[in-house]
Amino acid sequence: MLRKNFFTGEQLLAILRDYSHAGLEPEEVAVMSFAEKVTLQAHSVTPEDIEALHGHGLTDAEILDVVLAASARNFFSKALDAVGAEPDAAYRDLEPGLREALAKGRPFEVAK
Repeated sequence: MLRKNFFTGEQLLAILRDYSHAGLEPEEVAVMSFAEKVTLQAHSVTPEDIEALHGHGLTDAEILDVVLAASARNFFSKALDAVGAEPDAAYRDLEPGLREALAKGRPFEVAK
C-alpha cells in the first residue's frame, strides 16, 4: 500500500535502510522510532517516549493507534510466517531490490 499510494520504490528503500535519514518529516521519524521500540523493546517504553510524541503533536489516541498498529503487524507477520504463508502477487511484482529489502522471515521463491 505504501508503494502504491504514497512512496516510490526508491523512497521506500531509503526508509528501510535508515528511516531517520530518508527525508521524512520529524513527526514521521518519531513515530517510526517509537514503533520500532514497541516492536523490539516494548517493556522499555517510558512516559518520556509518550511525551516526545506529544511534542510532535500526537494525541494519546494517535499514540495508541501506533502501538496497536505495530503490535498487530508483529502478530500478523509472525502468524503468517509460522504457517508458511506465501506473499501475494502484488508483493512479487515489486521492484526486485525493494522486494528483497522487505523480505523477512521464512524464505520464499519468486515465481518466474
